[in-house]
Amino acid sequence: MAVVKRGGIGRYYNVNGWLFVAPALVLISLFMIYPIVQSLILSLYSGKGMMMKFAGLGNITRLANDPVLLTALTNTMTFFVIQVPIMLTFALLLAVALNNPKLRYSGLFRTLIFLPCVSSLVAYSILFKSMFAVDGVVNNTLMMIGVMSTPISWLTDPFWAKVLIIIAITWRWTGYNMIFYLAALQNIDHSIYEAARIDGVPSWRRFVHLTVPMLKPVILFTTITSTIGTLQLFDEVYSLTEGKGGPGNATLTLSLYIYNLTFKFMPNFGYAATVSYVIVLMVTVLSMIQFYAAREQK
Repeated sequence: MAVVKRGGIGRYYNVNGWLFVAPALVLISLFMIYPIVQSLILSLYSGKGMMMKFAGLGNITRLANDPVLLTALTNTMTFFVIQVPIMLTFALLLAVALNNPKLRYSGLFRTLIFLPCVSSLVAYSILFKSMFAVDGVVNNTLMMIGVMSTPISWLTDPFWAKVLIIIAITWRWTGYNMIFYLAALQNIDHSIYEAARIDGVPSWRRFVHLTVPMLKPVILFTTITSTIGTLQLFDEVYSLTEGKGGPGNATLTLSLYIYNLTFKFMPNFGYAATVSYVIVLMVTVLSMIQFYAAREQK
């Protein structure tokens, strides 16, 4: 193995090691670092299509006076604040239930719950639009059991359109997060629960004071990944609203707004790049807050 000595201070540099990682470094630089740097430079330009000129901080000034951006930001934060806690709570409760060794057909249940996250986005979007249509199976079922007297306009009412997006995201990604919790639960020594049970600790206290603290690293991981995914929400909104973010921008998200600025409206690549850094800033701040909240108390 080729080794090069430099500086005469006993430090050795493994040339072969650098040769092995060089292809990966080149690809990372080409497809990750270069686009990030280029997008940062692009955010300093303004103009339609390729007719761009240097604007300095002009795009940032435009951010502060863009009502559509404010709407997209509000919708994105609404999805984040409501959907992420609901999804992670469901995922944790399902993982605890499926971790019960006495549960029969647990493997089948795990597969069925995980299946939505690997299903086709187009297929399930069509299915959801059919189920939640005015004359769809959801409205018919709710009216049949007496929950409501008139059908809900899931796709045309601003409030219920948001609810539909939250239902779709939760249905698709709950099983994904459940797998992480289930894997972590299976690595916890069962004797800990047995000792607590013998001491007379009720099941809900075992969950709150034993299960949740021991799953803290996994909960932090799923919270951060779910935060990133929700702030970048695009697929469900685009598919269910046919790329409109409607009705009346009621479900427009930051990612869909960036897409519209880049490809749908008169292309404004510079301003779209600037808006994308709003997501970067939000992800950074929220992740730091979550790391701080989950830190070990001394």
